[in-house]
Amino acid sequence: MKYCQAAQGRTFILRLEDGDVVHETIEAFARAQSIQSAALIILGGADTGSRLVTGPEKGRPKQDQTEKIIPMTHTLDDVHEVSGTGTLFPDAAGNPVLHMHMSCGRNGHTVTGCVRTGVKVWHVMEVVLFELIGNDARRLRDSSTGFDLLTP
Repeated sequence: MKYCQAAQGRTFILRLEDGDVVHETIEAFARAQSIQSAALIILGGADTGSRLVTGPEKGRPKQDQTEKIIPMTHTLDDVHEVSGTGTLFPDAAGNPVLHMHMSCGRNGHTVTGCVRTGVKVWHVMEVVLFELIGNDARRLRDSSTGFDLLTP
């Protein structure tokens, strides 16, 4: 485990609007408000055609980590109710990067995944963003997985 300490800064309440792409809109807001780090909660509606990363094709790569990790994606076939949580930290170049997972449900069926491939807002999503200050955490590329890992 690796960790660092942070303090809470500003708190923002956002209403995302019909057609907004969740990660693009939140990252643009973070840039405009000079937010480096944050924790977020979200709820609302995801539109038809929204895409989620729902896991790797193969559960665990071989010990030598030479096998490429291939993400699976799921496209929502209709409007879904959503709730999610996430974090926002800068990448190596200082750009804010959202890592958010959402559970999307409709008529007794639910799918959960990462929003990074494009979740579109259906009418409205509500976000509460808690800025985290006084830390140097970054998302840095891990050569063995290819992931941009949180590095406190």
